[in-house]
This record gives sequence, structure tokens and C-alpha cells, in this order.
Amino acid sequence: MDGLNKLTIAELAEKLASGECSSVDIVNDVFASIEATDGTIGAYLTLDRDSALEQAKAADASRAAGETSPMLGIPVAIKDLLNVKGQPCTCSSKILEDYTAPYDATVIAKLREAGAVLLGRVNMDEFAMGSSTENAALGKTSNPWNTDHVPGGSSGGSAACVAADEAIVALGSDTGGSIRQPAAFCGCVGVKPTYGRVSRYGLTAFASSLDQIGPLSKTVKDSAILLEVLCGHDPMDSSSIEMDVPDFGNKLGDDPSLAGMKLGLPKEYFVEGMDPEVEKSVRDAVEHCKSLGAEIVDVSLPHSKYAIAVYYIIATAESGGAGCSVEFDGIRYGLRIDGKDPIELYGKTRAAGFGSEVKRRIILGTYVLSSGYYDAYYLRAQKVRTLIRNDFTEAFKRCDAILAPVTPTPAYRLGEKTDDPLKMYLDDILTTPVNLAGNCALSLPCGFSSDGLPIGLQIIADSFDEETILKVGHAYEQTTEWHTRKPEIS
Repeated sequence: MDGLNKLTIAELAEKLASGECSSVDIVNDVFASIEATDGTIGAYLTLDRDSALEQAKAADASRAAGETSPMLGIPVAIKDLLNVKGQPCTCSSKILEDYTAPYDATVIAKLREAGAVLLGRVNMDEFAMGSSTENAALGKTSNPWNTDHVPGGSSGGSAACVAADEAIVALGSDTGGSIRQPAAFCGCVGVKPTYGRVSRYGLTAFASSLDQIGPLSKTVKDSAILLEVLCGHDPMDSSSIEMDVPDFGNKLGDDPSLAGMKLGLPKEYFVEGMDPEVEKSVRDAVEHCKSLGAEIVDVSLPHSKYAIAVYYIIATAESGGAGCSVEFDGIRYGLRIDGKDPIELYGKTRAAGFGSEVKRRIILGTYVLSSGYYDAYYLRAQKVRTLIRNDFTEAFKRCDAILAPVTPTPAYRLGEKTDDPLKMYLDDILTTPVNLAGNCALSLPCGFSSDGLPIGLQIIADSFDEETILKVGHAYEQTTEWHTRKPEIS
């Protein structure tokens, strides 16, 4: 059957259950799509063709034996910082180009248990450090809607492959917006779960107090289905929270009413310099939610203006000052360039293995943790982080969820901001506060710019309230048509 790659998890589950198609059929359609378009998009770094077909055959056999998991036989693309046993895990870095993962990340083990089919690994900014997937050492990825534009980052390959129908769904990670921003740029759905909701074991960390793994999908319903599989306590992750996992997928009904809900609108998120088309699309989405019965209330998040500064202190401290600069030494695994002594070996290996953005963040992280600067930068940033968290706590006393833009602009041109890292950092101004606070948030399409680029709506809720962001997103999606549009890829 042609076109199975264009369908959703929910649609394919019905076809699989009725015998109208097999998992092998789906995987073959996905691979055909990848062959036709990925030379243009560049989402994939590696494909596991033989393994994927074997997994699909096993899923079909399991279904024939009576198993009915909604993810059974569904192909999933994997961001290349998640360990999959026996497969590469490069983090799109030369320093890990020849590394093979010796174990499965917990989320990969959960996908296997659910019967999902692992397609291969998709591109990203090196070690997830970036907002455009241009900081990728092993490949170039373009936006499916306009290949002269970036797909966003760092989960740019994940968003691009879903938008281009080169995967049914994908896994990404979100440290400061790295699921939500590429989802907005590529016109798909992305969920950043609450910190602690999904195990980080087997994720190559960027900043351990901020990272979360989550889904990128074609619909809110699909994100809900995959999120339910990913969630759950894991003793291998000390930040994993022990609590029941809601039935996210089945709780999304057909009633799009938002009656009785209060949705907050933060004035601080409509920042100076925001693209007028982005602001109009988001405000139109707010009015649409109002028409579905929601009450719109004004809320304030006054410390969000400090989020970028706080984020780039804490994230670089955790990744550079305490992470990459120590972990990748050229001795235990990865690239190794010998020197006359260990210090020269370290220097040569890291100089050749790390890209410029990773080096920049290692230097920044080392600086903010150094003697004499720790109190002035890192300690103060942690105090302001608490204030940002308190702002959200106060806001959620007045509303059930917050509506906001995801990004100040639609996707920009390739190369437009690579020479000015600060300008690219500022693109995260509307997403980083959620990571600092540890809350959950969702991005979904709410319009298009005049030149045909997607625009995203961000829905934010309190910690462990993913049910609310999924409910609001699903209601909006059911009553609009933005998610039905597809890019034309030559």
C-alpha cells in the first residue's frame, strides 16, 4: 500500500488491527519515502534497514498472536544521542564518529517492549548544543517546507523527518527548547515532558538538570500515545520520579470543548522584535481557544527576561565545565589522537573532535565555575532560576495552562545566524524558562507565514500536568487544519 508513511500512529494502529496492512508494509513505505526525499532533507545519519524489517516481521507475528499495543509495528526515528545497543551514537560529533553503543537507553528498551520498530538515527546539533542543526559535524539537515531554511535544533533531524513523512514519529530531547522549537519550525507536534517524567538513562547528557526526552509527531494524539510508552520510574536515573503514568492517549476524546478551563496569556512572551505574523497567528490561536469555551486570563512571568542569561550559565556549567571537558578524553572511547603525554593527548583529541560551538560552551562553562566567578555567575543563576520557577507557580494559581509563542520568528535561512552565536542564543528566549522551571510544554502548528513557513503555538502547564497540555492541544488541533498541511519536497 502506498502512502502509509503519511499516516499517524492512531490511523496505522486501526489498519494493523483490521489486517489492512502489515508493519512490513509500513516500514517499506517509510524507507521508500526516505529514498525519495532524504537526499534533499538530510534528516538521517544512519539507517537500520535489515534490522527494521526484522523488527517489523516480529511485530506482525506478535500481532497475529494476539498482541495489541498501539506502538506495535510503528516505525520510530531516534535522535542520535540516545544509545541503541550495537548501533552508532555519534551525537553528530567527530569525537564519537566511530563509537558503538554497548547498551540500550531506557526509552529504547521501552520502545522495544512496546513492539516499535527502530528505523535509524537522525541528525542534530553536536551534543545538542545549538538551535538550528547547523552545528552538526556529520551531516546537513534542511527544513522540509523550504530547504534554504533551518529545521531548528537541536532535534532538527527528528522534526524534519516527521514533517517530511520519513518517519511516523521520532524521539528528540529538550534542554532549552530543542523539541519545541524544531517542531514549530517544521510544522509538527513536540512535547517537552516534566523533568523526571521520562528516564534520561542512556541519553548523552547536555545539561543534566535540564534535559528531557520527548516525542515529535504529526498529531497531539500520536505524541500522547508515544509519551505514555516513554514515561515511568527508572531506578537507573536518580532524577526519575516514582509516580503512576496516566493513560494519555485514551483520555483524549472527541469533545473539543475547553469550557471551564482558564488559559493564561503572559505579556512577557510577546517580546520586542517578534515577527508580526508570529504574533498574529498566536493571538488568533488564543481567540480560537476562547471560542472553544476557555477563559483567557492575563498572567505575568516577570523573571522570564533573565532566562537566557541564566540558561547559558547553568547549561554551559553542566555541559562544559563538568561534562564534555572531562568525559571525552581520548582514552576510554571515541576519537584518540596521541601526544607525548596525557595533556597533549587530551588537547589534540578535543581540538580535532569538538566543533566550535561545543568548544565555546566548554570554555564558558569552565569560566562560570572557576574560582572567583562561581558565586557571581553560577550561584546567582541558580537563585534566579528559583525566581523563574516561582513565577510559574504563581501563574498556575490563576490558570490551568499558559498559551504563548514558541519562537519569535519562523525558521530563518541556513547560515543566517551562524556568525553571530548570541543572536542564535536569543532565539531560545521563549522556551528556556520551561526547562529552568522543570514544567511540561507542547508545541503545535497554529499558522503559516506569508512565505509558507510554519508557526508554532506553545502550551505550558505545571509539573506533571501533561494531561492538560495534551487536552488543550488536542482540542485546538481537532478544530483547525494547520496540522493537515504537508510540505512539497522536490
